[in-house]
Amino acid sequence: MFAQGFFLVTGLLAVGYVGCIYAARFLHQAYQDRNFERALAHAPELAPPSVMVLSKTEPAIKPPIGSLIGKILIPRLGITAIVDEGVDSKTLALSVGHIPSTALPGEPGNVGLAAHRDTLFRNLKDVRRDDEITLMTLAGSYFYRVVWFKVVNPTEVSVLKPSLGEETLTLVTCYPFYFVGHAPKRFIVRAQRRQG
Repeated sequence: MFAQGFFLVTGLLAVGYVGCIYAARFLHQAYQDRNFERALAHAPELAPPSVMVLSKTEPAIKPPIGSLIGKILIPRLGITAIVDEGVDSKTLALSVGHIPSTALPGEPGNVGLAAHRDTLFRNLKDVRRDDEITLMTLAGSYFYRVVWFKVVNPTEVSVLKPSLGEETLTLVTCYPFYFVGHAPKRFIVRAQRRQG
């Protein structure tokens, strides 16, 4: 009898914990999406402090961890998510994270974004070559087309290096998609910027 009660309470606590994580991500995405849309509708200089205003003319300053960078949209895959600065566990629990060592949207180089395979980037498993990706910021929207995707080891960080003379976007998530626990590989999607 004690064992049944123990497992029932443990199961309920686990379900409650997961529910809290999903609720926190949903609320964060909705709140930041509203902030972003308001900032787009008004002058960027009136944006709330949590929204990073990227400039097309001035050199970019390093945004603080957790600040809102923009929004990523991959229509065919049904991915629409807020992008925040950083890849710490708190940021990735709530949003897609911009990898700080990579270029910011609109800068020459390689923009790196990461998210969990079992949340915001789950549908990347169905990515195809030539899929369209839009990265929206207050400085403008940037349009990309998928050119390749592959599975690599976690130590293979060369995928984040900029391609010479190109503006690229690299999406990173864990692999395999349905692995239980810490996945041993990384799934990489590379896209090239095209003029919108």
